[in-house]
Amino acid sequence: MFSAERIHAILMEQLPDCKAIVRDDANDGEHFSAEVTSSSFSGKALVQQHQLVYKALGDHMRRDIHALALKTYSLEQWPHGG
Repeated sequence: MFSAERIHAILMEQLPDCKAIVRDDANDGEHFSAEVTSSSFSGKALVQQHQLVYKALGDHMRRDIHALALKTYSLEQWPHGG
C-alpha cells in the first residue's frame, strides 16, 4: 500500500521549491488528491504542470497510484500561504 506521505516526499525531492498537500481521500492507499506548487511550473500551461508531477512520480503512477486528483499552481498562485 502506498501513502500520501510517500507521495509528498517524492514530490518534495523531485520538484524544485515544491510545496504540496497530499491526501489519501479513500483511505485505501490507492486514491489520492494533491495540491502542488513548484518553481518549475513558472510559465507552464496547466497540462505541462501536471506532466511534471506525473514525471516526478514516475513508475508509481502505473504501479502504486490508482488515481490522483491533481491541482497545480505557480508559486504566485499558491493558495496556502508561505
